[in-house]
Amino acid sequence: MALPAIFDRLRLPVIGSPLFIVSGPELVIAQCKAGIVGSFPALNARPQSLLDEWLHQITEELAAWDRANPDAPAAPFAVNQIVHKSNVRLEEDVATCAKWKVPIVITSLGARPELNDAVHSWGGIALHDVIDDKFAHKAIEKGADGLILVATGAGGHAGRLNPFPLVQEVREWFDGPVILSGAIATGRSILASQVLGADLAYIGSPFIATNEANAVAAYKQGIVEGRAADIVYSNLFTGVHGNYLRSSIVAAGMDPDNLPEGDLSTMNFGGAKAWKEIWGSGQGIGAINAVEPAAALVERLKAEYAAARAAVCG
Repeated sequence: MALPAIFDRLRLPVIGSPLFIVSGPELVIAQCKAGIVGSFPALNARPQSLLDEWLHQITEELAAWDRANPDAPAAPFAVNQIVHKSNVRLEEDVATCAKWKVPIVITSLGARPELNDAVHSWGGIALHDVIDDKFAHKAIEKGADGLILVATGAGGHAGRLNPFPLVQEVREWFDGPVILSGAIATGRSILASQVLGADLAYIGSPFIATNEANAVAAYKQGIVEGRAADIVYSNLFTGVHGNYLRSSIVAAGMDPDNLPEGDLSTMNFGGAKAWKEIWGSGQGIGAINAVEPAAALVERLKAEYAAARAAVCG
């Protein structure tokens, strides 16, 4: 099945994943201008009224770019909605997205048919992130257009499954858009995700170490200096298992090798305290060697992807 026409503007088969706190208009705009989907969580805009301002800024700046660069138009952007019951802003945020006709909505931690219907009503598409085949079936049954498969090694909230069986099981029955997430940080790994059966790669942690990212300097440097062994998998901080930089856990006065178990009662997306002090990161950060503009990172990925394709396809 061909990808929806909304992806025709991509110059690299990548979605920049929504990074809680870190992703804002500056990063999204830079990603879209560089030719990949840029995204941000709606909850990053605080207070809620700021979401309208952000969507206005993104829409206007990308439209201006398209007028000035007709041969290299910007890629579409996406807004991530947390569907969990703790998100008391969901209805208001969806209404704001409807006002600006957000082209792509990424839903997480819950699938609701009425939300997907709303996205379709203004002409957008809905992608839902899942960690296994069971949740993938539920998402499609409830009206999602595509699936983001969150494999082991992904930054932030992540699954436990290896990408090989995860993609294989989903592709046995689903021929729609599949996006793969999990330690993807090079052009080679973008191509590898397509060889597995995914259409697009979902890349987050490398963009933390960019000039446009809303992250403190120590966080960006932690991405540059970190390796896969520096990532800790825990459900303590939000109640859902995720991957975090070991150094940030140590700095918070905790032993990363002896963290207690969390539960869903600790999940609270109305506040961001834990995420400010405990830094999410995926296992692919060993490929990141410097803080640089987002456009430069995308250009490196494009060059690596082209070289990998040439080596494989001749």
